[in-house]
Amino acid sequence: MKERHIGGPAETAVGSQSRSLIDALKRGAMKRCPRCGQGHLFHGLLKVRGACGSCGLDYSGHRADDLPPYLTILVVGHVLTAGVLFMEENYAMSTMFSIAFWSVVATCLSLLLLPRIKGAVIGLQWAYGMHGFGEGDGWAEQPAPGPAEEETAAR
Repeated sequence: MKERHIGGPAETAVGSQSRSLIDALKRGAMKRCPRCGQGHLFHGLLKVRGACGSCGLDYSGHRADDLPPYLTILVVGHVLTAGVLFMEENYAMSTMFSIAFWSVVATCLSLLLLPRIKGAVIGLQWAYGMHGFGEGDGWAEQPAPGPAEEETAAR
């Protein structure tokens, strides 16, 4: 599978078709199919469907694994750190209230961001043709025939 960059990192070509990275990230973050933007990406909170209900894109090749939780922890940790420091410097909050409040904020932010970040990671993988999204989904170029196949075709 050949991958070449067209117009910078915003657009890639896998095979003969170009895939917009920005569109794929947006569609994934909206929990939609990275190819068509119509079908749902998830069944439940984080369970990825087998295929798109609209265009039939097979999602079974995705390998989001540990990146979405890592990015979620990174974002939530930075937001919480800034929030806690700001609140502690400017307001007098009891320790118990602070623990309860920031625990709820952390939980809500994590539940809000994790599916969207996972969808964006799946969109990224689709845009770059990674982990099974480059072959067999109707977007990859066909491999060149080998010498034996050329000989058979010439007869």
